[in-house]
Amino acid sequence: MLVSLAIRDVVLIDRLDLAFGAGLSVLTGETGAGKSILLDSLGLALGERADSGLLRQGAERAGVVASFDLPENHPAWDILNDGGIELEPGEPLLLRRQLGADGRSRAFANDQPVSVALLRQLGESLVEVQGHFEQRGLMDPKTHRATLDAYAGLGREVKALGVLWQAWRDAEEKRAAAARQLEQARSDEAYLRHALDELEALDPKDGEEDELAERRALLMHAGQVLEALDETLSHLNGVEGGLTSAQRRLERVADKAGGRLDEIIAGLDRGLAEIEEARVAVQSLAGDEEFEAGGLERVEERYFALKDLARKHQVEVAALPDLRAAMAEKLEAIDGGDEHLKQLGREAEAAKQAYLAAAQDLSAKRRTAAVSLDKAVNAELPPLKLEKARFETRLAVLEAAEAGPLGVDRVTFEIATNPGSAPGPLGRIASAGELSRFLLALKLVLASASPVATLVFDEVDSGVGGATAAAVGERLARLARERQVLVVTHSPQVAARGERHWHVQKQSDDVSTLTQVQALDEGQRREEIARMLSGAEITEAARAAADQLMDGA
Repeated sequence: MLVSLAIRDVVLIDRLDLAFGAGLSVLTGETGAGKSILLDSLGLALGERADSGLLRQGAERAGVVASFDLPENHPAWDILNDGGIELEPGEPLLLRRQLGADGRSRAFANDQPVSVALLRQLGESLVEVQGHFEQRGLMDPKTHRATLDAYAGLGREVKALGVLWQAWRDAEEKRAAAARQLEQARSDEAYLRHALDELEALDPKDGEEDELAERRALLMHAGQVLEALDETLSHLNGVEGGLTSAQRRLERVADKAGGRLDEIIAGLDRGLAEIEEARVAVQSLAGDEEFEAGGLERVEERYFALKDLARKHQVEVAALPDLRAAMAEKLEAIDGGDEHLKQLGREAEAAKQAYLAAAQDLSAKRRTAAVSLDKAVNAELPPLKLEKARFETRLAVLEAAEAGPLGVDRVTFEIATNPGSAPGPLGRIASAGELSRFLLALKLVLASASPVATLVFDEVDSGVGGATAAAVGERLARLARERQVLVVTHSPQVAARGERHWHVQKQSDDVSTLTQVQALDEGQRREEIARMLSGAEITEAARAAADQLMDGA
């Protein structure tokens, strides 16, 4: 919902702050008073095209800030998240636009610089304006399918269809990728078989390179190692002999020492055991076959064979086992490729049929909803002086190549303004007033389906009066029960329905002319509606008629 609008230096407005509320708000005033300036200003904040002509004469910069209360689950949250704009729940969303004298503008969302395109995307999700600047929303056929789905409550079906569409696309891509892989594999089959034979003959193992490198480093210094082992064995033998003699000497006098030598003898015994273990380990290492003649050559032959094969395939040695497995898998795919491809084709066809069945079911529900929508909209047209018009929701089946996650239907809203004429796009309606009234009828029927919380109508009552104007006002009031509605009007019947009422007027002196907006209380509203009824001179009869309209509203 639009909470407030702050305008600075736009055309005839120097400084203006408006606060809005829920329900129906009306703006009235003489023609040329500046009501369109307010809509132009709102359009700036919503991302509409900027023009240096909007800058107030003598000002260096114009600015507009629109503040919105953003409910949970509103589509604008996704737009903010995608744009990287931070907003805490409960915090107002501020859309700001600055315009310089050179016509260049800057856009901000919550004081974070954004592109004008992003600002416009946010604006379209928050406000829909009928009858003033470029029509969007229901005037754009691209929105009609989603609007019909929302009216019919088909969100769950559309989401499920999107899942089936993606499953079909994934299955088709999997089949196509397998076909490409099989074709490529067949062209490389001779090379693959030769390369796999080489890999299997060498039979590389995981971690083998590091193990061979370690053994090679050891064997390259085998002479020094063996010499050290011989010297170590000689020292160990000497130490063992000395410890053995010492132990025997103490054992001969142990019974004369009253047990005080027992711990020492036990320690010598443990030392002899450790020395024995060390000697066995030295002898085992010294006798290792790797230290025999040719051990280094065998290790290096294996080590460099792995290096050469890895270099040939432009991979690391550690990747050779995986490369072997991948080549074996490709050859296996070649051998059983046709059957695998047929299986993937069957899976893709099954996914396609599941999608098409769900799409046709969704189409049937859309057609049923279209009949209901047409009936409801056409029932609203006669009281709005559109009794000769006919609304029609047209569904066309898309070509197979155009089918997508949203189904196989093209949905367009069309209207025929005269009996016997073929329905056509909404823009064919003759006048802006007729278009606004027609969109009012459509909006009234779709009120519960649209996420747009704020609707603005510019002179929706143009060219009508009396009972038709009263019907317009009554429908605007009904619409305002579910949406915030702002109306620029010249109709007293519409103005009388407003829950808030602003009067727009020009004030001039010898220096400048400015547009001012005044919020009216009940007494002032009565005078303004009486003026709208009688013209320049307000009569008591006009005031009485104004009272009657306000009481009836």
